[in-house]
Amino acid sequence: MWVPARVSIDLVIKSQPIRLMQQTASGYTDFSPFETMSGKPDSGILLLCDHARNEMPADYKDLGMPRAQLERHIGYDIGARALTIALARRLGAPAVLSTYSRLLIDPNRGEDDPTLIMRLSDGAVVPGNARIDKTERALRIDRFHRPYHDEIDRVLDQLLADRPPPVIVSIHSFTPVWRGVPRPWHATVLWDRDPRAVDPMMEGLRAQRDLVVDDNEPYDGALKNDTMYRHATLRGLAQLLLEIRQDLIAGPDGVEEWADRLSPILASIAKRPECRKLEKFGSRCDADT
Repeated sequence: MWVPARVSIDLVIKSQPIRLMQQTASGYTDFSPFETMSGKPDSGILLLCDHARNEMPADYKDLGMPRAQLERHIGYDIGARALTIALARRLGAPAVLSTYSRLLIDPNRGEDDPTLIMRLSDGAVVPGNARIDKTERALRIDRFHRPYHDEIDRVLDQLLADRPPPVIVSIHSFTPVWRGVPRPWHATVLWDRDPRAVDPMMEGLRAQRDLVVDDNEPYDGALKNDTMYRHATLRGLAQLLLEIRQDLIAGPDGVEEWADRLSPILASIAKRPECRKLEKFGSRCDADT
């Protein structure tokens, strides 16, 4: 029976890229839909990376796309996985990362979201998604999307068992230019209604005078049934989603620089009593909250 791999942080760092594929009893090649990096349970932080990799199961044949398309931002968040790993090392924090391309199915969308599986992404047609039906949609949810979220729940349940709640920190990256318009920010923080971790993160970033930072840019942090809504908002966990401009973390030097910038701020947030308790703020997505 195939069991998704729970990969230790040492294995993740020393074995890039990790070979996740193996033959299954059903006859197609499968791979683990997540990487789990062990850390100190009392670190006060759980790191998530929804768009960490651009891999595809062999039986999906890159969805009929040239591999070069999967190397673009439409395939994954460039630099986000490396930054997540670097932060986990500095903070001693556990992390859960996806392993499949967002074009296969987007782990940062609810199961009922119409953008869960994209037929067109930033001008690129996705042939393997063009005629997807309800059966195939359900298969991808069961095979890739749901196991990733189940693993986050499993890790969170362990962390919540006998210690103060962790702060949920999700790592993403955004393109420097969108539809011909340059984006001025170096980093942004996306959030919904819970300011507990957001305010000190914004304060820490703004104290670094060489940075242009903002919040809820270039996207809004309130999205019904996305990762943060599902795992942080509904549980009442302090949370923040960090967006770093992709060109700043595309290489190892940039990753190390940003890990150095962010890790002291995150370590400080993890020590704040108000961030280490359950408190439900609701969501702007919900009309009745």
